[in-house]
Amino acid sequence: MSQTEFVPGQRWISNTEADLGLGIVVECSNRRVEISFPAAAEVRTYATDNAPLSRVCFEADEQICSDEDVLVTVRERMEHNGCYLYMGVDSDGNEVILPELHLNSAVHFSKPQERLFVGQIDRHGLYKLRVETRDHQYRLATSPAYGLIGTRVQLLPHQLYIAAELASRTAPRALLADEVGLGKTIEAGMILHQRLISERAKRILILLPDSLLHQWLVEMRRRFNLTFSLLDAERCEALEESGHDNPFETAQLVISPVSLLARSETRLQQAEQAGWDILVVDEAHHLGWSREVISHAYQCVERVARRSDGLLLLTATPEQLGAEGHFARLRLLDPERYPDLDQFLDEEQQYFHLNHLIGSLLEGGAAFLKQDKHTQGELAERLGETAITQWLALPAKEQDTAIASLINQLVDRQGTGRVLFRNTRRTVAGFPARHFHSYPLMAPNLYQPDADALEPLLHPERQLGENWVSEDPRVAWLQEWLKQQRKEKVLVICAHADTAIALDEYLSLRIGVRSTVFHEGMSLINRDRSAAYFADEELGAQVLISSEIGSEGRNFQFCHHLVLFDLPLSPDLLEQRIGRLDRIGQTEAVQIHLPYYRHSPTEVLMQWYHQGLNAFERVCATGDALYHSFAQPLRDVMQRIEDQGALDTLLEDTREAREELELTLSEGRDRLLEMSSFNAERAELLLEAMQDEDDVSRIQTYAERLFDRFGITLQPHGRHGLVLHQGEHMLCHLSELPEDGMTLTFSRDEALLREDIEFMSWEHPLMLELMDLLTRNETGNNAICMLKLPALPAGTLLVETVYELNLAVPKALQLARYLPGGYLRLLIDPEGRDLSDVLAHQPLNQLAKPLKLSTSQNMVRMVRDNITSQLKQAQQQADARLPGLRDTALGALTKARNEAYQRLEALAKVNPAIDQAELDRHQADTRLMQDALQSAQLRLDALRVIVVSE
Repeated sequence: MSQTEFVPGQRWISNTEADLGLGIVVECSNRRVEISFPAAAEVRTYATDNAPLSRVCFEADEQICSDEDVLVTVRERMEHNGCYLYMGVDSDGNEVILPELHLNSAVHFSKPQERLFVGQIDRHGLYKLRVETRDHQYRLATSPAYGLIGTRVQLLPHQLYIAAELASRTAPRALLADEVGLGKTIEAGMILHQRLISERAKRILILLPDSLLHQWLVEMRRRFNLTFSLLDAERCEALEESGHDNPFETAQLVISPVSLLARSETRLQQAEQAGWDILVVDEAHHLGWSREVISHAYQCVERVARRSDGLLLLTATPEQLGAEGHFARLRLLDPERYPDLDQFLDEEQQYFHLNHLIGSLLEGGAAFLKQDKHTQGELAERLGETAITQWLALPAKEQDTAIASLINQLVDRQGTGRVLFRNTRRTVAGFPARHFHSYPLMAPNLYQPDADALEPLLHPERQLGENWVSEDPRVAWLQEWLKQQRKEKVLVICAHADTAIALDEYLSLRIGVRSTVFHEGMSLINRDRSAAYFADEELGAQVLISSEIGSEGRNFQFCHHLVLFDLPLSPDLLEQRIGRLDRIGQTEAVQIHLPYYRHSPTEVLMQWYHQGLNAFERVCATGDALYHSFAQPLRDVMQRIEDQGALDTLLEDTREAREELELTLSEGRDRLLEMSSFNAERAELLLEAMQDEDDVSRIQTYAERLFDRFGITLQPHGRHGLVLHQGEHMLCHLSELPEDGMTLTFSRDEALLREDIEFMSWEHPLMLELMDLLTRNETGNNAICMLKLPALPAGTLLVETVYELNLAVPKALQLARYLPGGYLRLLIDPEGRDLSDVLAHQPLNQLAKPLKLSTSQNMVRMVRDNITSQLKQAQQQADARLPGLRDTALGALTKARNEAYQRLEALAKVNPAIDQAELDRHQADTRLMQDALQSAQLRLDALRVIVVSE
C-alpha cells in the first residue's frame, strides 16, 4: 500500500492487535505511519508498505458510536480530504454528521461480516475447524452417551445403564446397592460427571467415612476429571481464619467426612445452609437407624439430605441391611414416600407377590399365561383388561415376544424400582473363575504362636525383628515361586507399607526381580508411576507389592496371579483385595496364592474363609454379616489353635449359617428389582454410542489440528498419544493446560492401563475449553478462499454462510437434542441462488485454496458491495427457513416430551415414588423449551467468501 492511502484523522485497525481498538493516523512520512490507539493509550509506528492495518469503513444501515457515546445509524458515507464523514440519525431521530475522527475508539469487531470488511480475516484452516467443531458439538450433544464419554472407565453395560437412567432425571435420588465388585463408586462418578457436563448440577457434596476421603478424592480426579475440595476440621478452621463465613460455600465440589458434621453442630449447620444440587453418601449402611434409636450420624445426613435436590446413597446390598435397615435408607431418599416402617413392610409383601408373578411369566412364557386364568386376572388388575385382551388376540407366534412387553410394564410400575438399583454377579456376565492355592510353611523359631495379641500373629514380620526378610519362610517361598512364574505378572498384597517396602527392596536389589512398590506413603504421582511400570507389558515390573491401599480403587485385571502375603481380619477387605484382579475384563481365571505358617492364627483364618465362607473362590455376599456373628468365636479359636474341636465346630456352624442365609436370599431373589436395575436393550444403545465416540482416529485427527491452531506445541507419545506444552505463540491462555505440560492418550484401553497419563476424550476439560473458545468467540468466523470449479465461470463470487439457532434456555434442558441440525448452511451465488445442496461443505473444503492476507484484504475492498448484496440474500433465505426449523424442532420436542409425560402420568397412578411435583416440573420444563424454540432467531456465526478461479 502506498503512502497516499494514510491521511491524518483516518481510522484504521490492527489485524494483529485487535484489542487496541480503533487507531487514528497521526503522521505519515518517510515511508512510516504513526498510529495512535486512544482506547489502549498506545502508539504504534509501521512501515507503510507492509503495515498489518485495515481501513475502517462503515456502510449504510450500520450503527456506529461517537466518542461521546451517541449511537448513530448510518444513512450515507462521504469522503472529504481522504477522511470519511458519516451522515445519519441518532436514537431520537435527529440528523447527525459524524467525522470518522470522532468515532468511539473502544470498538471491538466480532460479527463475521464486520471483521471481514475491516480486514480481520482469519486463516482458512481456522474457519474450516470452526465449522467442523460445530458439527462435533451437535453430534455430542445429541448422543445418548452425552456426559458419559469423558469418563475413564471400562465400558460395562450395567454401569452405563444406571448412570444414564439417573443422570437423565430432574433430581436423582436413589440407592446404589450393587454387589461388591460391580462398581458403585464408578456409577456415582459417572452420574456426577454427566450432571456437571450438562450443567444440571453445579454444587455437589460427598460425605464419607474418614478412611475413604483420599480414595474418593483421587478417584474423582483420575477417572472423571472432577477436582473436589477436601473439607476437614483443620481446613474449615483455616478458611474461617482467612475471612470466610461458611467454608462449605468456598467451593462448588466438596468432599467431607461424616464425622465432621457429627462432631460439630456449627459445621452441620454450615453444610445445611450451603445448599447442594446433589449429596452423595458412601457406606450409607453404617448410618445406624432403628425404631428405638437413630444414630447422630444418620440425623446429620438426614438434615443435609433435606436441603439437597439430588441424593445418591451407596450401600451394601439390601439383604444385608435387613428390612429395617433398608427402610432407613429409603426414608432418607424420600421421607414422604416412606414415612412408616410398618407401611413399608406391608408394601414389601405386595411386591413379593408381584415378583412371584414375574418369575412365573419368565419361566412359563405364553403357554403358561394362556392356561392360567388366575395369572391373567392378576395381570388385568395391574395392567388393565385391555392389555390382556390385546395379548390374547395376538397370533400364537407373537405372544411369546409380547410377554416381554407385559413384563416391562410390570417392572416399570414397581415400587422401589425408581429409587433402588442393585446388580449382582448372577445378572452381570463377564467375571472370571477363581482358584485358591495354599502353601503351608514351617514357622521360624522366633515366631511365638501363643502371644496374647493377634496383630503380630497375623503379621509375623512384626515378631521376627529387623532382619525378618531373611528369617521369614514366606519370603523364601515367594522368591522360589516367582522363579517359576517369570513370564507372569504378579500382584502381592500385604497389610503394612513397611512390609511392602522391605519385600520390594529384597526382590529387586538382592535377587534381581523386576518389582515395584505401592503404598500410602507415596505421592499420587509416584503411585501412578508404579502402577504404570507394572502395567507395561514389555519392560515393566513383573511384581507389584502393595500395602492394603492396593485393595482400594486400583484395578489390575491384566494380571492373573494374586499373592496374599497375609490375611485381613475382614471378609469385605479380603474381597476388595481379590477384586483388584477379579473384574469384568479379566481374560483368565484368577489364581489366588496364600503362603502361611502351619498351626498359626492365619491357618485358622484361612480355613474359616475357605471352608466356612467359601470366600476365596467366589464372592461371599453374606461375609460381613457372618463375620459380625462369628467374630468372637473366631478370635477365640485363633488364640487357641491347638483346640481342633473348637475349630471344627466353628467351621461347621459357619457353613450352616452361610447356607441358611444364602438359601433365604435365593428364595427372596427379587427378579423385579434385577430387571428394573438393568435394561439390556438401552444399555446396548449406550455401549454402541460410547464405542462410536471412542473412535481414536477421528478424535486424534481433529484434536491435533485443534491443538496446533491454538499454538500448543505437540510431540508424539506412542501410537495414540501426545505430549502437549504451552507454545510461544498461543492464541490465548488455557486454564486446562498445566504450565509443565500434559501427556495424554486418545485410547481408552491405554488410559485404563496408564493412569499416570490423561485420557483425552471429547469431554476432557481441555478439549471442551478449546471447542468453546473456538465457537463462542470470533476466532475463525470469516475466511476467503479460491477454488477451481468448471461448472462456474472464473471470477464468480460465492458466499457461504453458517447460521446458529439462538436459544434463550438453560443448557441443562439439553434442547439441542430436538434440533434438526447443528446449524443452517447456505451457499449464495451472484444471482441469489442457494447452491448448498449442490456444493456440500466438505467437497468445497477439499477444493478450496487459501489466499494471502494482503490479497484477501484487497479483494474484499474491491467486491464489498457484491458480498454485502449476497449476504442480504442469504439473510432473507435464512429468515424464510426459520419457521420450518422451529416447527421441526417443536414437533420433535412435543412428541418426545408428551410421550415421557404420559408414561410418568400412568406410573404415578400405581407408583407412589412419582409425585405431582415431578409431573409439574416436567410440564414446566416443556413449556420453557417450547417458548425458547418459538422465539429462537438465526444468528450469522461464520461466513466464507469463495472466488472461482480459472
